[in-house]
Amino acid sequence: MSKRPLGCLFEVVETLVLTLVIFLVIQNFVAQPYQVQQMSMENTLQPGQYVLVDKLTPRINDYGRGDVVVFSPPAGYDQGSNTPFIKRIIGLPGDTIAVRDGQVIVNGKAIDEPYTYPGSAPYQPTVAPPDRSEWTIGADELFVLGDHRAESSDSRVFGPIKRDSVIGRAWLRYWPFSAFGILPTPSYPEVQAGTP
Repeated sequence: MSKRPLGCLFEVVETLVLTLVIFLVIQNFVAQPYQVQQMSMENTLQPGQYVLVDKLTPRINDYGRGDVVVFSPPAGYDQGSNTPFIKRIIGLPGDTIAVRDGQVIVNGKAIDEPYTYPGSAPYQPTVAPPDRSEWTIGADELFVLGDHRAESSDSRVFGPIKRDSVIGRAWLRYWPFSAFGILPTPSYPEVQAGTP
């Protein structure tokens, strides 16, 4: 009789350990939840919403222009909390990015950005950017901008980010349930790829 309760206890512990291992593998290598805490991606994403961050497919299909990504903040911009940032990729390796008169120009072509926050003064970040309006993106770099440009500290301020600082691609908004949906990735047919 005493063997049976021990066997049941062993099965429960085994199930819990297996569940924990599966959870850790999924969280570290496949996908993880992320809560939006900044205003920089309004109206695409609102503070308090949750997204699922895909860590697996970028290993097969690299990040592209228009992807929304979560990344570790650059040195000096974490404000002590080390909360990851969430922004949209605008520039890829080899691209030349310019910001002039409130317009983003990629490889000589002004891009259409219908996802940006309406009615805000464009390109007036809360943190004054350095005296620079053009960047060439290195082989291991990405240029990222928030959709709410007036409320975003992004590559205009801290420059391109390192690709290895990216945690993953945000692809599914899942909470609150009323906002549930896949995050669309815009296309930029007017832009030709730069030379990495």
